[in-house]
Amino acid sequence: MPLLRQVEFAFRTVAGIADPGRISAPQDAGVTDPGYNYVERNLNLEETARDLLRAHGATQMTAELRVEWNSRLKTAAGRADYRQKLISLNPQLSEYPSEIDRTLRHELAHILAQFRAGRRRILPHGAEWQLACVDLGIADEKRCHNLPFPARTYTARFVYHCPSCRQEFPRVRRVRRAIACLACCRKHNSGGFDPRFRLRLRTSC
Repeated sequence: MPLLRQVEFAFRTVAGIADPGRISAPQDAGVTDPGYNYVERNLNLEETARDLLRAHGATQMTAELRVEWNSRLKTAAGRADYRQKLISLNPQLSEYPSEIDRTLRHELAHILAQFRAGRRRILPHGAEWQLACVDLGIADEKRCHNLPFPARTYTARFVYHCPSCRQEFPRVRRVRRAIACLACCRKHNSGGFDPRFRLRLRTSC
């Protein structure tokens, strides 16, 4: 799956190396505790991934490859980072054991596809990735999973309002630039920005 970088606030983080004989995430994964984040390597999954790379001509990068459980993944099943030679898996996959190997191969296909492409840029789920999926035994792989992971919810911490029409605009993050009420700008200024309707902060949590 495509690499997505997000800023998250971690109140507690635990890092370690998993029992090499276990492929699932640890029982104390903290999935239900939003304040608990952990990253844990899994040597067994790493060896599986390295064997697959060797079988498909990517031996020189096997020593660098790492596979980890990362609780910062919330809705994504996995993530691949070619530069770091890193595959991150969502601990919630432990609830769907049959999906662990498939997700590992899905992410490994990103690594293998980019390795084959060299310096050439490729699409995350383009023809190169699809071919890698075929080689790794998941020819019918889709770009996104359909596992019922709970969706993220965000609480609006800032409420802005228009000084003219008084409409409120909840926001998760503080607004750092000048923005105005679109409805009022359209009504009174042909849709162009008008400082008379610049949003003002009403409350913050």
